[in-house]
Amino acid sequence: MAPLLFKVEDRPPRITTVLLALQHLLAALGGIIAVPLVIGGALKLPTAEIIALVNAALIGSGVVTIIQCKGVGPVGIRLPCVMGTSFSFVGAAISVGAEHGVAGILGSALAGSLLMIVGSHFMPTIRKLFPHTVTSVVVTMIGLSLIPVAVDWAAGGRGSPQYGAVGNLAIAAFVLALVIAMVQWGKGMISASAIVIGILGGYLLCLALGLVDFTQMRNAPVLALPQPLHFGLSFPVSGIVAMAIAYLVTTVESTGTFMALGSATQTPITGNKLSRGILCDGFGSAFAALISSPPLSTFAQNVGVVSLTGVASRHVVALTGVMLLLAGLFPVLGALVVTVPQPVLGGAGLMMFAMIVSGGINMLSRIEFTQRNTLIVAVSIGCGLAVTFRPELLSRLPLFVQEVFGSGISVGSLVAVTLNLVLPGRTAEHAEEAQHDEGAQASGELA
Repeated sequence: MAPLLFKVEDRPPRITTVLLALQHLLAALGGIIAVPLVIGGALKLPTAEIIALVNAALIGSGVVTIIQCKGVGPVGIRLPCVMGTSFSFVGAAISVGAEHGVAGILGSALAGSLLMIVGSHFMPTIRKLFPHTVTSVVVTMIGLSLIPVAVDWAAGGRGSPQYGAVGNLAIAAFVLALVIAMVQWGKGMISASAIVIGILGGYLLCLALGLVDFTQMRNAPVLALPQPLHFGLSFPVSGIVAMAIAYLVTTVESTGTFMALGSATQTPITGNKLSRGILCDGFGSAFAALISSPPLSTFAQNVGVVSLTGVASRHVVALTGVMLLLAGLFPVLGALVVTVPQPVLGGAGLMMFAMIVSGGINMLSRIEFTQRNTLIVAVSIGCGLAVTFRPELLSRLPLFVQEVFGSGISVGSLVAVTLNLVLPGRTAEHAEEAQHDEGAQASGELA
């Protein structure tokens, strides 16, 4: 495995830290804003209400990102994690909101977060369900599931009338080539800043071609103060159940993301670390509901930034949290970042997400491919990709099944865990993993 440029506890120089934090912001901001926009649009909320949701999402993401990176007592995994609103909650949120309004969404999210908070205490036991074979599958599936997102960005955005236009693909290819050149031939900070340099180059090209739309920036307010309980809270039982299911799915996905992050940062992920990370996800979502934001979870796409740049410093990503907070307080700043055309993000995103796949393949290469392990890898990745590429596969199944199995990451993870438990011959690997986990935990306590 290649050496890291900056390790988890390293503190790069200030200007360097700002540039590196900006890369994570660019990778995450679109996804954070998209969720409240989708929910608000589906519920036909007034523009002012949608703006309130977006600003709250940015503020909540910023605050919880800082806590996840820095840690507050037993809360926070203390790794470079970016937190943001999750599409895992969109289906539940829209169904609850259609009947009970935004107050029902936020109240259900607040009550449902207790499931994640309580469940975090069982993560040392759950960690035992993720030996190296299963973890390798999960990391690979995270990358493979994100590739279609980057492809949609590169093509101009799903639903765009210009989707797949030659111009969009050419811009994405230009950014991709620029990022590759910076990583391959750049030294030190040039290589570490490859994503922001690539995006900046693509942005300047789009400016020259007149492809940057500043409408959102002109319409964005300069200052927006937090609005706790702006929509109120209500607690419909059906909504709480729907959100609880979404939290179960998110717990599986966040566990996989933490595993991928452990690989990217060369950090052993023990059960106790998972507990702190999931506890932060749960408390973060509760906090988000109180400030009028949809629920939060750990962003998988930012693992790709770490993998690509070799910058694993949690202090860098903590600054990204500060930037997200400022973007929520000063929407004009967030609107400026949103002016980056999607093909520009697609070129960089394809590289970032492919790096997660590469990390998963690297982990898979260290597996002894017995018949048992081959079955686990093949079947779980196959099932995960089936849902990723053909989500309509589940359209005729009950809503509960669609919620649980609607994500390729959760399907691949659950199938891998199930096969690992069911197929004979897991004893040796399980014992080896347990011994490794105990050793990593002991070394962490000594540190």
